[in-house]
Formats: sequence, structure tokens, C-alpha cells
Amino acid sequence: MKRNGAISLWDTSAAEEDYTNPMTEDATVDVAIVGGGFTGLSTALHCAEVGLKALVLEANHIGYGGSGRNVGLVNAGVWHPPAKVREKLGDTYGPRFVQRFGEGPEKVFSLIEKHQIRCEATKTGTLHAAHAPSGFEDLRSRYEEWKRLDAPVELLSRDEMAEKVGTKVFHGGLLDQRAGTINPMGYCRGLARAARGAGAEIVTGVRAKKLRKDGAGWVVETTAGTVSAKHVVLGTNAYTDELWPDLKRVFTMIHYFQLATEPMGDRVMHILPERQGLWDTGQIMFSLRRDMEDRLIIGSMGTVVGSVGQGLSHRWAKKQLTRLFPDLGPVTFEEAWHGQIAMTPDHLPRIYNLGDGLYTSIGYNGRGITTGTLFGEAMAELLSGADPADLPLPITDVTTVPSAPIMSRLYQTAFTANQILRSL
Repeated sequence: MKRNGAISLWDTSAAEEDYTNPMTEDATVDVAIVGGGFTGLSTALHCAEVGLKALVLEANHIGYGGSGRNVGLVNAGVWHPPAKVREKLGDTYGPRFVQRFGEGPEKVFSLIEKHQIRCEATKTGTLHAAHAPSGFEDLRSRYEEWKRLDAPVELLSRDEMAEKVGTKVFHGGLLDQRAGTINPMGYCRGLARAARGAGAEIVTGVRAKKLRKDGAGWVVETTAGTVSAKHVVLGTNAYTDELWPDLKRVFTMIHYFQLATEPMGDRVMHILPERQGLWDTGQIMFSLRRDMEDRLIIGSMGTVVGSVGQGLSHRWAKKQLTRLFPDLGPVTFEEAWHGQIAMTPDHLPRIYNLGDGLYTSIGYNGRGITTGTLFGEAMAELLSGADPADLPLPITDVTTVPSAPIMSRLYQTAFTANQILRSL
């Protein structure tokens, strides 16, 4: 079923069927999960697989938040190179985190294979492109660290990068063969299908309004009734609202926008010929993909200013494609959208215990596909009796970022200025 008012290209191009299911009566479950994105659906799937009765509450539709607006890069690790992660997390959690998140893409692709999720999965890697000589030196350092850990990565020269991308503008790159690309909405809907098949229940169009403790468990008051649960998992990440006090103030919210061309056929066969996803080392990052219908999808930090057919973001996208591929010729854009990213001060995610039996993982810093999938699995392990010390991150107390609202506005101003500058 295709929906009017699509939130992204992925919303209309995903092969997996959309799913809607209103809540018709009060429920009692083992685990109530707020949010029908990667985190919530992975939690539901893995909880159901270990015998926990799980219910997902989605306020809009499956994948409505960042999951359905994602770039679709299935990357290994986080923003930081391995040594920096170990420095920040210590000798116990640091190596464990690096290992588990390095294996994150394989977890995603194994779920796709196991459940036959139709999401245009490619496993040809991702490309981290050096925007300048300084960017290449940073990539060289990352390459050396990952190679010491026997990761399948390659440092690409300028000419090698040009062969992979179809442009000579980059100063080299890093190919991570663990990684790949997907249609993120297709993956999200496929997780929902798999979770329902395993016994989880998913209701849509139902907003959680209030949480209150009730004896040994919790009651979630919603717009359509109440849910009583022993455990509650909040899987809302950058789309966190006021459901739990101060939770939306633990990160700085930024936007990321994308524009997709119409299918371009033979004109783009030389661009990303192996269909790797690309992002660069610039301070204001941009991304580039070619999907299975041979659309070019280009994006950067900020919101869509204007519309798909005119305005600032439209001019920016045309200018960037001309800069990258001067012989490409005229392009027509089919979709434009943006989503929200939860950025933490140290660019690492968090796991919070908000109360007895109430948990959230949050602050994915633009790495939602692998992070949400892995943390969903970790939540299921925790709620089924695993030792919290075995989690990929320690459970910490909520620490708000007082400057977050101001910084979010400053970032947005800077990102819009960048669009203006690069559209000239």
C-alpha cells in the first residue's frame, strides 16, 4: 500500500508493504515499545524471539521518523576512529563497542537475508571521501587503525577513488567492505513484518501521552487506551517528544536533507558503478548514492529550503552535481525531504535507565540503521535476563545539554548559509 503525502523517496519506492493497525482495546504485555523505527522494531523482533510479549506503539506510521528519511548507508562503527572510542569508553566497553559496531552491518544484512526483507540491499561497501588533503590524512589514520583490527578496509588514491565514484574532485577515500546500502524504509517495514511474524504486535496512529509507575510495572497512557507492561523501551531517538521529562534535551537536534533525481538510466552508469554509498570528510558533510532505479540521491546537513522543483536546496543540489559530474547535463529532481538527527556532545550514543524497567537508547549521531538494530537486540537481551555489564555501552544517568536548543538554531543557520554559499 502506497501512501499519499510520502515523507521521502524511500516511502514511495520501498518494495515492502506499508502496515497500519489501529489500537482497539487496552493491552497487557511484557514489553511496551514506543516508536516504530529501527530501534523499536528491532527490539520487538528480538523480544518476541526470546518469548517476551511485545507491543510497539507508533504515533504515525512505520518508519515515520528518522528511519524512513535516512540516507540508507549501513556503516560500521561510529563517527570516531577505534582509538578514540577506546579512549572515551575505557578498556572494558571501548574494545567491545568497537567490535560490536564493526560487526553491525553484518547483523543488519543477516536479518535482511533471514527474513527476506526487500530493501535493495547492496554489500559492496561504503566510501568515505576525502574533501581535501587534510581529509585524506584523517582517512589514512582511520585506515591504519582498522587494519590493525583486521577490518576489510582499503585506502584509495585519488585515481582509485575517481574510478569508484566517477569524478576526480576527491583527494582519495576509504572503502569499508563491511558496509553497504539499503532502502531504509524497506528495511524498516521488513523489520515490522518480521516482528509480527515472530509474535509481536504493532499498532499505528497511536501516540503515547504519559508514563506512570504502577506497582512492579508501568502504564502507558495513549490516545487510544492504556498499555500495562513490566518493561517499557523508548525507541524515539531524534523524534523524542515530552513523554519523559528532559529526554529530548540530552542531544542537539540537527536536520539532514536529500534530493533525488528522476531515474537517469545510461547517463549515470559511470557514477558509483558498484553502487556504494558515499559521504565526505567535510565539516558540513554531504552524501551521494545511486539507487536501483538509477536515481542520484544527494544530501547534506540542513533542511529543504524551497521545494523539489525550485528554491535554495534545488539550486544547491544542481550545483553540486554539476561540480562533481560536469558532463552529466540537465537533471530533474523527483523528491526532496529532510529528517532529524540526534547529536550528542561526544558523538557517542547512550543507554539510559529512566526508572525500574524503563529504558531508552538515544543519540545515534546519524548512524541509525546499525545502531538501532544493535540496540534493539541488546534491549531484548537485557529484558530477558542478560547482565547489564554485557551491554555494548554502560547504562548511564541522564545528562542534559543546556545549550542544545541554541546550538540547534546555530547549526541550522550555518547549514543554510552553506547551501547559499555552495549555490553561487
